[in-house]
This record gives sequence, structure tokens and C-alpha cells, in this order.
Amino acid sequence: MPDDAQRVLDASQEVIRLWPDGPPSVIEGVGPEAAYTAAAGVAAGTTMLRNVTEATLTVFRPKAGKANGVGVVVCPGGGWRILAWQHEGIDLAHWLAERGYTAFLLKYRLRGTPADPAEFAARMAALDGRIASPLAAKDAPRAFGQLDSSEAHLQAREVAADDGRRALAVVRERAAEFGLAPGTLGMIGFSAGAFLVADVAMEPGGPDFVAPIYGGETRGRPVPAEAPPLFTVIAQDDRYLFKIVEQLYADWSNADRPAELHIFARGAHGFGMVRQGLPCDRWIDLFEAWMADQGFA
Repeated sequence: MPDDAQRVLDASQEVIRLWPDGPPSVIEGVGPEAAYTAAAGVAAGTTMLRNVTEATLTVFRPKAGKANGVGVVVCPGGGWRILAWQHEGIDLAHWLAERGYTAFLLKYRLRGTPADPAEFAARMAALDGRIASPLAAKDAPRAFGQLDSSEAHLQAREVAADDGRRALAVVRERAAEFGLAPGTLGMIGFSAGAFLVADVAMEPGGPDFVAPIYGGETRGRPVPAEAPPLFTVIAQDDRYLFKIVEQLYADWSNADRPAELHIFARGAHGFGMVRQGLPCDRWIDLFEAWMADQGFA
């Protein structure tokens, strides 16, 4: 792991390699992995990762005597190009562990980004500008394929989902070691991580509860009769994703599966655990209450 990212982790934490013998598929032309500091946007000043080629889980255990027997796989976002490692990953994992949950921070594999920092920064600035641009509701995408349907995106999305499935399998294999009760392993993800979580939740043997935050879709597939309870959040000024998330909630609700949606007027995209002094800062409190209401506390 890059030094900058390691500094915000406890050196004693266990890191599990998900594919020690090699993954089932590989994205070519990626690397080397690097950490950097976000220069702009809601999460400016936080640590990000890029060019990830090895999938891992970092384990955040609660203090002795505080564990509640519930596990949560945490999936940061970043458009399948970067990982918002700190504010959508480490910060949330610590928050969960402080409340008795055993958190498993997933570092999933990504598409390659330019090795040259200046070229990479220019591309990210252009992408951030697009996300923040005004868009009328009637023109807002109803599916992510309207934003990117390229072969590179589809491959990266499937590779990320492979890592998510593997993360669930590994944790369940070691559930007794982690003190997890049966039927209590869920997933929470942000943006691209939310799409990962929703993709995995649509399949048999998926998570026991799911929280895709400002992202996720069913891609028009029927929601399974055994689909897990769903919690989701979106800001209305997140113009490229708010209609997609509304549809995700509708799909779950129309299938008579438990679902809870919170829409905030402001917050933009990618707020994670960042405090902006807005009502959306309280999404994490709503999530905590929902977990308790669903019996996962």
C-alpha cells in the first residue's frame, strides 16, 4: 500500500488478499498503485488511491467486549478510476468499529489512470466539472449506461463486482473467527462502490443488508424475492445520479422488498463522511437508526 494511505491506517490491522493465487480476470495496463490528495470538490484534502491492481480487505475490529456480531463490507467510490479511500472508506470503517460493528474495507481493482500526475489531475478536473454541471431533471440519466457504456467501463464494473463477491465469500468463510453471527454480513458503498453493492445484492447469496449511497441500479432486472433490505441516500443537486437512485428505490419498493430512501436538497456528489454544515451531514445517523430498526445493531 502506498505510504500516504498507510499513514491513516493502524499498522496492526489485518489486511486480507482476496486473490492470493491471482484474480479470475485482469484489467490490462494498470499501475503502479499510488495515493494522492484530492485537490478540489467536497472531499478536497482527503486521501485517494488510483491504479489499484490487487484487491484486499482491511479489517477494523471493535474494541474487546463491544462487538455486536454484525459485519459490514465498506466499498469506497471513485468512478472505477480512483478510490475515495479516506472519507468513504477509512473514516466510515472507524465509525462502524466504534459502534460495535466489524468493518471490512474493500480495496477493489480499478481502471488505469495516467502515470503523469499533471495529466491525471487534468482528467480528474474535467470529470469533476462534468459531475458538478447544472442539469435539468428531465435530462438527468435514468441508467448509468447513459453516462458511460464503454467496454472499459463495463469491464471495470464487472471486475469490481468480482472483488465484492469474493469479499463476501472470504468474510463468511471466516465468520466464526471474526465473531459474526449468521445472516449479519452487509455491504455499504458509495458512488461506484454503491453500484458494486447493488450489483452484488441482485444475485443469489448476496449481502444480508445493503446500503448503496448515492449510486446503484438494477439495470432493469427483476429484484429477487429474497433481495436484502436496502437503505439509500442521494442529494437532489447530485444531478447525474439522483434519478438513478430514485429508480433503484422504486425497483426495490415495487418488488415488496424493505427499502428506505432519503433525499436531501443539497450535498452534491461524493460527500461521504465529510461534514458540510448541511442536513445531509446527518445521513450517517439515519443509517445507524435504520440498522437498529432492521435488527443489525
